[in-house]
Amino acid sequence: MDLFGSATDDSAPLAFRMRPRRLDDYVGQQALVGPGKPLRRMAETGVVRSMILWGPPGTGKTTLAEILAEHSGANLERLSAVMAGVKEIRAAVERARVVQAQGRPTLLFLDEIHRLNKSQQDALLPHVESGLLTLIGATTENPSFEVNSALLSRARVHVLTALDEAELIEVMRRALTDTERGLGKRGIIADEDVLGILARAAAGDARRALGMLETACDFSVAEGSGERLPRQALEAVIGHQASAFDKQGDHYYDLLSAIHKSVRSSRQDAALLYMARFIQGGGDPLDVIRRLAAIASEDVGNADPRALPLVMAAWDAYLRLGDYEGQRAIAHAAIHLSVAPKSNAIDQAWNRAKAFAAAQPRLEVPSYLRNAPTKLMESLGHGHGYRYAHNEPEGYPAGSAHDCWPDDLPREGFYQPSEHGQEKRYAQLMAWRAELDARADRDDAGE
Repeated sequence: MDLFGSATDDSAPLAFRMRPRRLDDYVGQQALVGPGKPLRRMAETGVVRSMILWGPPGTGKTTLAEILAEHSGANLERLSAVMAGVKEIRAAVERARVVQAQGRPTLLFLDEIHRLNKSQQDALLPHVESGLLTLIGATTENPSFEVNSALLSRARVHVLTALDEAELIEVMRRALTDTERGLGKRGIIADEDVLGILARAAAGDARRALGMLETACDFSVAEGSGERLPRQALEAVIGHQASAFDKQGDHYYDLLSAIHKSVRSSRQDAALLYMARFIQGGGDPLDVIRRLAAIASEDVGNADPRALPLVMAAWDAYLRLGDYEGQRAIAHAAIHLSVAPKSNAIDQAWNRAKAFAAAQPRLEVPSYLRNAPTKLMESLGHGHGYRYAHNEPEGYPAGSAHDCWPDDLPREGFYQPSEHGQEKRYAQLMAWRAELDARADRDDAGE
């Protein structure tokens, strides 16, 4: 068995057998392995530094670690954070010391490094720091959230991206023509459009693409027949390709963010696309409606006062109708919010008010706004001078003396309505009342 295991064993999955052994055979990630790029230079010099490879499944993280280990002549230790604990890490450290005494470095490939808890990361840290272990961690999750800062500071993060359609087709073409490890001996012919269907279904994952290709060939092409892979065979192989994702992972929150930003940007079609991807991937539709409820106040606000009630009605409709019919109600709300005029004046006003209140620890309510449920409170002046708005001309107690603002605090205007939608009318009403205040103040001054 070589570094890559029994890669020539025909019983092994095609994706395992086709794992590249050299960077020249590696498809994708040219920003990392192309000429003059960081991982290419490491392979050429044989000097590998600690790193974390962050990217979606099937983008070649494990393969890169194995190629770098081979080029560096290092002893390769493999651990999975799902299975390994402090005990396994310590055992790997002891083996590394033995190998170090023989003059060889050790490269520790730690798959799913984001699953290590704090104590496990702490057990690893001093050995990475001392250079006993060169760490290559692989993760599908954002390492800045999942890996502690001390370990992160000692390892450079390299970002891998999902393979595009052309790269996935290239991976499958190589598998179809490789007579040693692939399907080349079977003489199977696959048209470009057939491979394109598989590539799109694989969603950037080379391992998934090769798995579907192998299954399609096994189910529909006789061994050694040299037949053409039929397009109609793909439906049974692909089936309902649910593009599922980890509900606590980055992709989950990236999609929610994309929905929010598309609605905010008044791009209803993009919002619907990301909503469909989110829900089809296993996301909870209620997470979408919660986000829409936030958007109704944060990004639409009083530019369309109907927005928030409509979202709440959609929420209620989803709960009453069930998932299938209820999803349309959520789409209804998303389209309304997308098309509606936008204003973040409410969000800005609330943020200004919170900041102002936090800076005023001695804020006191004016006595005329205080309740007077007892004689004592009434004798202290609570409620004295309060003007009931409904008894006032225009339904408004005009004048700065009755502006409800705390005594001895500088006056601030938190809410500044936009000129969009209904909020333009709000601005007009506020300006009209400001003029009533100015007129009342002039009258009080005897002008």
